[in-house]
Amino acid sequence: MSGPFRLLTVPRFGPLFGTQFLGAFNDNLYKNALIVLLTFQTVHWTTMAPALLANLAAGLFILPFFIFSAMAGQLADKYDKAWLARWSKLLEIAVMGVAVAGFWWHSLALLLVALFLLGLQSTVFGPVKYAILPQHLVAEELVGGNALIEAGTFVAILLGSLAGGLLAGAVDQPMWIALGGMLVAVLGYLHSRGIPPAPAPDPALAVNLNPLTETWRNLAFARRDRLIFLAIVAISWFWLYGALFLAQFPAYTKAVLGGGEAMVTLLLAVFTVGIGVGSLLCERLSGKRLEIGLVPLGAIGLTVFGGDLYFASPEGLAGTTAHELSALLSLAAVWRVLLDLGLLGVFGGLFIVPLYALLQVRSDAAHLARIIAANNILNALFMVVGALAATALLAAGWSIPALFAIAAVLNLLVLGWIDHCLPEFRQRFVAWVRAAWHRR
Repeated sequence: MSGPFRLLTVPRFGPLFGTQFLGAFNDNLYKNALIVLLTFQTVHWTTMAPALLANLAAGLFILPFFIFSAMAGQLADKYDKAWLARWSKLLEIAVMGVAVAGFWWHSLALLLVALFLLGLQSTVFGPVKYAILPQHLVAEELVGGNALIEAGTFVAILLGSLAGGLLAGAVDQPMWIALGGMLVAVLGYLHSRGIPPAPAPDPALAVNLNPLTETWRNLAFARRDRLIFLAIVAISWFWLYGALFLAQFPAYTKAVLGGGEAMVTLLLAVFTVGIGVGSLLCERLSGKRLEIGLVPLGAIGLTVFGGDLYFASPEGLAGTTAHELSALLSLAAVWRVLLDLGLLGVFGGLFIVPLYALLQVRSDAAHLARIIAANNILNALFMVVGALAATALLAAGWSIPALFAIAAVLNLLVLGWIDHCLPEFRQRFVAWVRAAWHRR
């Protein structure tokens, strides 16, 4: 294997990647299967409206990131991260046992508890997967390692969501959803056993069990280093931006493109593959070292192709019936939409990977997991705010393409803010462009 893919064969990284990939896959398999099941079989489970159930499920999954991220960061700094990864996977197996019980007893409450606990398990593992990389990878491998983690995460989200939706619609007994999740959790645990030891940087750390005070302390600690804190804000903005686009795909497909489920899947796949390609390009474009000059390049692309979606969105395609995928793919306007989404993903990968590598290189090793935890807290906060803002704008009568245009303009403002606060990003971007020009 060449490029960053060679790391997949290295024991220092391969088992971690497999553990992370299977975890992200399982999260989305269970979450999406549950949402699809409750949407199309609501009367068998509850009297609540399907839309309310979908939002409740999404909220329950993300809630642990607010409550427990600070504690998870402390645990990852206090204990061996490989040991913690294995225990988090055992928790995942136990959570799928709760899901099995929920389906067995036909209990919606248990199924939602399982979803919340799955979010808790992801919260515990979150600081581990990033804080462990500098312990197992040399400096020249960090960008490639982060690229694989990001690409793998988005591919796992896509595949897990597809598998969950297919499983919910294909099986007569929903118990198979939980049993499938149990199998994936066991495979994840087996992968985690191959992760080499990652000794605790601060074993004497006294864990603060108060989530409010520890969350505030984590954020305050991250703010001590201006570069680190602004990198966290930029990462959180990316998750808001990406989540906003992803959330609109089903409605955009129906209301603008006039397509069906197959078209939604295609949009998700193109966007996901784009992020994977952009993430993996980072290692080649940066020369296997941290290059923050790629961040402005990624931000520019996010604005250009996010904004072009507004102009590319065709009018008059939506009708009373969904168009076949083949019919939509015969239209040049649809191909322009797909190109925009693919390049949006590519530049998103170029934007996010150097920022994660920056956190790992710049942070004190003894506090890295808590810095990652602070990042996870802000990520969750930004995504919730973005979802609420998008809901408010759509409720006020704005179209989905107009929402994309607003996001692109705001992204341009974020780019200007980053340039104002940290001119070294622009300076490195100019230097990188000059170096690339001379190498051509």
